Amino acid sequence: MDIGIPKEIKTQEGRVALMPIHVSTLTSKGHRVVVEQSAGLASGATDQAYKDAGAEIVVFAKTVFANAEMITKVKEIMPEEFGFLRSDHIIYTNLHTALNLELTNVLIDKKIASVSAEETHEDGSPNCPLAGEIGAFEGVRMCMAPHNGTGRHFMEHFGAPALKAVVIGLGAVGQGCLRTLLRLGCSVTGLDIVSHTQKLTALTWASFDYKSDDVANLSAYLPDADLIVNCVMWPKHRDDHLISRGMLGELKPTAAIVDISCDTAGAVETCRATTWDDPIYEVDGISHFCVDNIPGAVPATASAGYSRAILPFVSLVADNGLIAACKAEPWLAKGLTSHNGTLILPETARLQDRAFTPAEIYLDQ
Repeated sequence: MDIGIPKEIKTQEGRVALMPIHVSTLTSKGHRVVVEQSAGLASGATDQAYKDAGAEIVVFAKTVFANAEMITKVKEIMPEEFGFLRSDHIIYTNLHTALNLELTNVLIDKKIASVSAEETHEDGSPNCPLAGEIGAFEGVRMCMAPHNGTGRHFMEHFGAPALKAVVIGLGAVGQGCLRTLLRLGCSVTGLDIVSHTQKLTALTWASFDYKSDDVANLSAYLPDADLIVNCVMWPKHRDDHLISRGMLGELKPTAAIVDISCDTAGAVETCRATTWDDPIYEVDGISHFCVDNIPGAVPATASAGYSRAILPFVSLVADNGLIAACKAEPWLAKGLTSHNGTLILPETARLQDRAFTPAEIYLDQ
């Protein structure tokens, strides 16, 4: 199969779908890989490294799309790329179609086969811990006085208490937050709905200034918090919130919110996606950080993890075709989003009020 790797064009996005070491796995099996010039530079992968791995380097993105059957990316297909798409393309990337009506329409109208990579990680996306670690780091910076924060240092000094943070959700993202915050010396309360997770996390960080509690008790921790970090991926069909706009009044006027999950009006009602070019905004005086591609800040590390995670699926599709690959691998089928004009991903159908055919039924036809 001919596989294309275009350069990412989302703002401040330096990741690349496949690193040279993984490209060599594909080329050694007889697959052709076409890479856009400089696609891997921000991730530490030179054009020469891709050539040494057996890939072809081309100058323009449209040439990549024109010479490939399967397109592998990190971020969603951007409007600038819509014109490059063909009905015989297989798109494998983080599509996030549920709240992207324009992209969904393109995939359906052009009868493009697509897989949402974010749905295919059995053990969780490798970008999750990175997002937690970096998001927490940015939150600590926001707490400093030059950034209109509370002015508390991240560790205790001279009798003054350390920065107090509340982390909501103790999954892979939340654990990443704890690694950054607690190792810096912050005082942290971690909240989750699962009692076992609360207890296990408290045991893991027993020698640090940390305690676990239930999310139901969130309001009790808001008044004294310097930083609140949301790590809960909120179901997109819900219209309630863990932190409503009205609750911002319970916070210190210099407190900061980092929403790593970045669901628009999701767990945090006042969340809206931002970019690294303009990452912070204020609502009712409270600073919000809601960058929707946080791991893009460390592309050399993020690309290594993402590339390793998707390689088995890319290889399976290249060897067998998309439908056969989905029948063979249930986790790949979970990400099947569109095929031949049919919408397959349930969440996208529900949020956009569209007809769909579940993967298990579509693949059984």
